[in-house]
Amino acid sequence: MEGVVVDSQGVKYEVPVEMRDFAEKSVDQARKAFDGFLGAAHKAVDTFQGSSSTMQSSASDATKKTLSYAEQNISAAFDHAQRLVRATDIQDAMKIQADFARTQFAAMQSQLKELGEIAQSAARSATTQAASAASEAAAATRSAADQASAAFARATNQAADATKRSAGS
Repeated sequence: MEGVVVDSQGVKYEVPVEMRDFAEKSVDQARKAFDGFLGAAHKAVDTFQGSSSTMQSSASDATKKTLSYAEQNISAAFDHAQRLVRATDIQDAMKIQADFARTQFAAMQSQLKELGEIAQSAARSATTQAASAASEAAAATRSAADQASAAFARATNQAADATKRSAGS
């Protein structure tokens, strides 16, 4: 008695083969659409994690560069102190001090400019990756929604056809 369903009051209903096939196909299509949506979500998460990795890498580069600048500045300060100790008079000491201030000011300007460029580059890269990830996620979500909508439309048409065939028998 395949295709016969008995409810809780013992009433028998015959479920046409077409309806069972329709139900099975609908579940399969819904599962495929949902799997597509999950795949898009996973891809978006992976892309956002890539953006995070890029920011971490940029921060690491900036930290290394900052330490390098600190070493250079400390070395320059020690060299300056050594020259000051060797100054022969106050005028010589003032000239050494003025030269040091001028060269350190120029060095710091250059260092800050380079650090600013690193920060801007990192921000541009992260923004580009985030925008790309968002765009890809939106496209994948639209695709999954379109597939689900198409599956629903097919299932609705199949149900209508099965109902017509059942009513005609």
